[in-house]
Amino acid sequence: MFTAPSVDWLAAWPVLAVLLAGVTGIVVEAFAPRWSRRSIQLALVTAGVGIALVGLVTAWVDGADRVVIRSATPGDIVPAGMLIDRTTLFLQGALLLVGALSLLLIAERAGGRLNSFAPQAAAVPGSSYERQAFQAKLEHTEIFPLAMFALGGMMVFASAADLLTMFVALEVFSLPLYIMCGLERRRRLLSQEAALKYFLLGAFSSAVFLFGVALIYAVTGTVSLPQLTLRLEQARGFDFANTLPVLVVGALFVLIGLLFKVGAVPFHSWTPDVYTGAPTPITGFMAAATKMAAFGALLRVLFSGLDVLSEMWSPMLIAVAVLTMVLGSLVAIAQTDVKRMLAYSSIAHAGFILTALVAMPDDLASLQQARSSVLFYLLAYGITTVAAFGLVMMVREVREDGSIAGEANLLSQWAGLGRTEPVFAAAFTVLLLAFAGIPMTSGFIGKFGVFRAAVDGGHAWLALLGVLCSAAAAFFYIRVVVLMYFSDTSARPVTVAVGPLAAAAISMGVVATLLLGVIPGPVLSLTDALVVAGP
Repeated sequence: MFTAPSVDWLAAWPVLAVLLAGVTGIVVEAFAPRWSRRSIQLALVTAGVGIALVGLVTAWVDGADRVVIRSATPGDIVPAGMLIDRTTLFLQGALLLVGALSLLLIAERAGGRLNSFAPQAAAVPGSSYERQAFQAKLEHTEIFPLAMFALGGMMVFASAADLLTMFVALEVFSLPLYIMCGLERRRRLLSQEAALKYFLLGAFSSAVFLFGVALIYAVTGTVSLPQLTLRLEQARGFDFANTLPVLVVGALFVLIGLLFKVGAVPFHSWTPDVYTGAPTPITGFMAAATKMAAFGALLRVLFSGLDVLSEMWSPMLIAVAVLTMVLGSLVAIAQTDVKRMLAYSSIAHAGFILTALVAMPDDLASLQQARSSVLFYLLAYGITTVAAFGLVMMVREVREDGSIAGEANLLSQWAGLGRTEPVFAAAFTVLLLAFAGIPMTSGFIGKFGVFRAAVDGGHAWLALLGVLCSAAAAFFYIRVVVLMYFSDTSARPVTVAVGPLAAAAISMGVVATLLLGVIPGPVLSLTDALVVAGP
């Protein structure tokens, strides 16, 4: 007889608030008048994020680790669901912060103009139907519930304590992202290509992940990460001798699925094209939040599920980290499109974070320090990335009649912006210096932490390679600064379309980037304390 599992609704409060806001947003799209949808959706996402933050604070004050779904009968094949510990709360809080900044960019109507999204996604690009939609000033307010579904899925993904919950969460946040990638307002064909490419490759990686879960379950009889560790420890050396190859292949497939979401080489091919073609607010959201959630899941899988097999997966991750750092840093140098440059920069940063994961040392203190550095890096990188793409979104081409056109993403068009738009150039310079890891920025503290973890783990050569790749990456960051301040103004006129919502998100991002670089102590103390019990 099946006994229903118990559900700790209080522990699920933050996730439920976000997902409920998404569900309510869909109902609004179905029944509310078109003229009122935007204001209602903005109220819903504000309430959803706010209630979720209150839930996180409540759970943090409570301090107890909670399992959201727990089997009522010992031996039942019921996943452990979501494990709400301090690491989970930190990651979910970081995701909510990045999500809130991204929602400000999504909602932006710079100077009272329309937003970054197509008026009618179903219309054929260039058709009369699309022109009519432009003339009618239609707006895709469905973007708000889609973003909330994606954010809720990421929060579950980072907290999943079993592989099936992780897979469901993976699909919950991936499907809305596939749709949102195809909603770019102006470069419609490029955006649709990006969405299709992301969907096809993402579906393939999800299938590989699920196949890996099936193989692991076939060998161990469980998909719960704590139970998986326990059974592997108990069976070390004898029970799994004949099935070890199957187990290793299953673990490899699971890691491939996670590394795809991280954007690590050689599973990175989707990243440049998708980041370039997607609407810029969605690109910033993907680059920051998806990486946070994926690395959170990777931490839990590697060190709460497959840690017994570390001798087998560690060499593979070292190779992936090396390839990711080198390729991301070198290929970015040749880019002439700012979004594509930031896409390869994102790949390089994934490699930098992997140096801490693959170099996890044996002693507990150093292990906790390495985890802490990863969490700090994810927070710092996420905030800086959203702000950077917010600035990219604001640089617009100017038509001959003086009206504002689409984004000016070619680097050559940014020449001289330091003189014509000094505030914009100063803000972007701060963010680029953070990406480069220059002292007094959050990027320096983050890179110092992950490279120190590599040294403590006996991989000094990996840290040295990371420093060299970081120096190479600094070239293309500084190149943009030189272009803005020391080059003649572009012959193709551009302007910076400043809107209040985007300005608020960017200002908070720039200030946070500087604060985390100048006074990182409080956040570092927080990350040090919350990993004592492990992820």
